[in-house]
Amino acid sequence: MSIKSPGLFIAFEGGDGAGKSTQAARLSDALESRGLSVLRTREPGGTPIGEKLRSLVLDHGHGIIDPRTEALMFAAARAAHASQVIRPALSDGTVVITDRYIDSSVAYQGAGRGLGAEGVLSLNEWATEGLHPDLTVLLDVEPSDGRQRRTVGDATEDRLESEPDDFHSAIRHAFLDLAAAAPSSYLVLPASADIETLAGRILERVESLLLSHGAAASPQGETVSGERS
Repeated sequence: MSIKSPGLFIAFEGGDGAGKSTQAARLSDALESRGLSVLRTREPGGTPIGEKLRSLVLDHGHGIIDPRTEALMFAAARAAHASQVIRPALSDGTVVITDRYIDSSVAYQGAGRGLGAEGVLSLNEWATEGLHPDLTVLLDVEPSDGRQRRTVGDATEDRLESEPDDFHSAIRHAFLDLAAAAPSSYLVLPASADIETLAGRILERVESLLLSHGAAASPQGETVSGERS
């Protein structure tokens, strides 16, 4: 008998070029193959207004965007995303996998732009009404490695990706500080590891979370209830 799984919220974080999108897709496919309802989304984006804001804040050619305006644009996109997409999906028992969430703003605008973690976090707590992931997967990447990955072939960097390495170094340390402050809520992995190895580690942690939430995904595609001690 198929039993509805409780909703689970998973965020992938890390510097540009860390491989977040690849691992989010791997996790999504693995969970769907086990019979779970999965929604994969991204930030900024996930809603019509979010996608428009994504273009404005990441594409070149929109003129100068000062740090506070940048932070507010990301928070506005996130508010719509949390309200219109993430919360309804979680209420339906869906596993929501997002490529970036609040930690990205704390790292990029709080540390990278120098606005301070506390103010940026407070803004986003308000924007999301305190909605936090059940797990944040942090793929830790060296700034030079990230740049090499994202400029392979004819690939071009967006407005934030093209910032200098010291900017990306500040971001990296901010992510690691967030994870260190709440280790039980994070899975920190080296982005340089083999793709399959990373995918296996992430799936193992997520399956453990599903069990703790009262459901497990079977390889045959049937969701069964988990036992609580």
